[in-house]
Amino acid sequence: MMHMTDDYIIQQIKANFGGSIQEISEPSGLLTIVVPKEKNIEVISWLFKNEELQFTFLTDLTGIHYPENKGMEMSIIYHLHSFVHNIRLRIKIFVSAENPVVPSMTPVFKSANWMERETYDFFGIIFQGHPNLKRILNMDEMDYFPMQKQYPLEDQQRDDKEDKFFGR
Repeated sequence: MMHMTDDYIIQQIKANFGGSIQEISEPSGLLTIVVPKEKNIEVISWLFKNEELQFTFLTDLTGIHYPENKGMEMSIIYHLHSFVHNIRLRIKIFVSAENPVVPSMTPVFKSANWMERETYDFFGIIFQGHPNLKRILNMDEMDYFPMQKQYPLEDQQRDDKEDKFFGR
């Protein structure tokens, strides 16, 4: 069995989806590929079914809210793992906050079920085709999504604390 490298994975993905790849980077040494939401299922399904790469485990699925990125405020991040090669890969997609709808990953990974529900519950991202998309940790009566950066972190009447000290 050959030693799998990031360069080889990039080469394979570019050979199959070259025109669809929006960005490739390696922040903190983790290969990260950005694809459009329309290609999300296709790319991840291919990585799952590929007998050579074997990215058969969905380690994590979550969201991030970037309010300053107009038109691409919501990001959905998938962490995949190939047990055979002991290598990880991050796939990211971006959607607008006005229409945060992406296809559900549950047809590919059954484990995506709870992760998508949690991401919906906290970020408001709608996973189209999910078998039971509803709140999982927060109260059903909540009319907002707590991880969206819509509200200041501290009381605005206080002058001893500024948002910049809290990651904003």
